[in-house]
Amino acid sequence: MKNPSVSVVMPLYNKALCVAQAVRSVLSQSVRDFEMIVVNDGSTDSGPEIVRRIRDSRIRLIDQPNSGVSAARNRGIGEAASDLIAFLDADDIWYPFFLATVLGLRAKYPECEVFATNYLYREPDGRCRIPVIRGVSSPKGVLKDYFAVAAVSDPPLWTSAVVAEKSALDAVGGFSQGVTSGEDLLTWARLAAGYRIAYSAEPAAVFRLRNRTLGIPERLPDRNDTVGDGLKELSAKMPDCVSLKKYIALWHRMRASQYLRAGCRADTLKELLEIRQFVGPDIRFYIYLLMALMPAAISARLYSGFCLAKIARRRLHTDKTPCMTDSKIA
Repeated sequence: MKNPSVSVVMPLYNKALCVAQAVRSVLSQSVRDFEMIVVNDGSTDSGPEIVRRIRDSRIRLIDQPNSGVSAARNRGIGEAASDLIAFLDADDIWYPFFLATVLGLRAKYPECEVFATNYLYREPDGRCRIPVIRGVSSPKGVLKDYFAVAAVSDPPLWTSAVVAEKSALDAVGGFSQGVTSGEDLLTWARLAAGYRIAYSAEPAAVFRLRNRTLGIPERLPDRNDTVGDGLKELSAKMPDCVSLKKYIALWHRMRASQYLRAGCRADTLKELLEIRQFVGPDIRFYIYLLMALMPAAISARLYSGFCLAKIARRRLHTDKTPCMTDSKIA
């Protein structure tokens, strides 16, 4: 039997409210030659049963004890019959032309091993906005320097809008397990360091954002910074890659912002020191440093104002952006 053109891997953990729409968005693809591997990572809700009730021979549901999203994705990669792996999280959506777009990229840029498209952020209220991606000058092409783009943009590669050759994923070790945040960023960085990426600037997927708060974050960054350590290992192998250093600084700035929101002064300062190892200080560095040295109550108010201004700027990109409706994937 001929192997499918693409294996779609979906990790599933307690997403009963949205998994049916995610699966329907795959079944609605204009490209029909695919298999879909849903890895139930120990769900305690009705999500797996919802998938079982969807009658399509291309869908396989695999059950495993709860081991985390990285383990679920790695299991799906291992089970895949195709040499091309696509990823879709159970709360996200593809437009019907997503697979056609990435397969078109593969045909046009056969020298590449990774294929990705732009995407939309969908706010909890249903509005959508386009990510800010700087340094991509053409509608389609090969990313010359992934890290240069990623260091000054929203993530140019996002899990539900990336397809990669299985051999490349295996070579970089798939997704790092035991990481609660950023495991996908490390995988994309490892791929970008050793492989070529073809990219389409047209959004072909939708990333659902959760309700966000400007207060204390739901969880703090991993104390054992596996992602940061992995990025530093890459930098040691690529000492002349200035853009990678800037990307590592961005990673530590994100961690610093979470610690700052939580009032963890010492951890914030530690992350700021990490930034200084890779880039010189900029205005944001000094703002964070000033807030970290202030009393927590004052720092929290200033940080909230800083974030509200950023949100207001982003909403300029939101209100005029059309978003996917259920009818478009029915």
